[in-house]
Amino acid sequence: MSIQTLQKWVGLSVMAMGLAACGGKTPETSDTAEQAKAIKDATGIPKVVQFGIINTESSQNLRSTWEPFLAEMSQKTGLDIKPFFASDYAGVIQAMRFQKIDLAWYGNKSAMEAVDRANGEVFAQTVNNDGTTGYHSLMIVNIDSPYMTEQDVLKNASKLTFGNGDPNSTSGNLVPGYYVFAKNGVDSSTAFKRTLNANHESNAMAVANKQVDVATFNSEGWAFMEQKNPDIVKKLKIVWTSPEIPSDPLVWRKDMDDEVKIKLKDFFLSYGSTPEEKKILDDLGWSKFKDSNNDQLKPIRELEAFKKQAAEKKAA
Repeated sequence: MSIQTLQKWVGLSVMAMGLAACGGKTPETSDTAEQAKAIKDATGIPKVVQFGIINTESSQNLRSTWEPFLAEMSQKTGLDIKPFFASDYAGVIQAMRFQKIDLAWYGNKSAMEAVDRANGEVFAQTVNNDGTTGYHSLMIVNIDSPYMTEQDVLKNASKLTFGNGDPNSTSGNLVPGYYVFAKNGVDSSTAFKRTLNANHESNAMAVANKQVDVATFNSEGWAFMEQKNPDIVKKLKIVWTSPEIPSDPLVWRKDMDDEVKIKLKDFFLSYGSTPEEKKILDDLGWSKFKDSNNDQLKPIRELEAFKKQAAEKKAA
């Protein structure tokens, strides 16, 4: 379900503009990967590891949710794990491309971009806290909306405001882009009165507050919001649910130090055995990780190809 390899970007000026456009650094990301290579322990292994986290909700919420897990990773690997947050998914992809981060949590589509454009490699997969390895894209409207299905939405699109997901989001953009729009011969960029792009949390809040009429979301975000903001969920209604999407991959740079890779993979594949570890993972919506590789992205690539074929057929 994702994009074919994109054209390579070249030139230091492009690099500078790309990183500037992707939200820049937070205070936690002041050490670049190049600087990190100089910070080594007695065995010569790099000590600082920059961890990229995609923007599914506000950075403040992400930070508080991820801090316990990253602290555990630092303590159990002996590495200094530093988080990297960007304003959009592209910021994390670009950061990996220009070696500003070493590994990242991505969705499948953004992981595919990282593999194709940023020398990335899938090494692990998240597992949901109910033991499943998949989730669903959703289309949501306000509970007071008269619309009951995605077809109702499409028939009335010209008078609706649409909250689309990040362009590199699997569940927020690619999956509904194919199943809801491409398969119905609809161009989401022109069909609606107005289209906005935002992260999952922002889209859900906007629908709940009647700032947009319909938006993309996903089942993971729905479950989180049921726990954190149940009053918001009560204001939402699901009008479309996708086929299952593979759960999220963890991706590292292929050129990262081999001994660091071993430390990290050992941590990810063993973490979640104690009650304390299970609680930290549960707060992220996960249970123990499983081994994975780039083959996880095959359905994403196929879906992107289908989406392109549908668009080309419509244009012909």
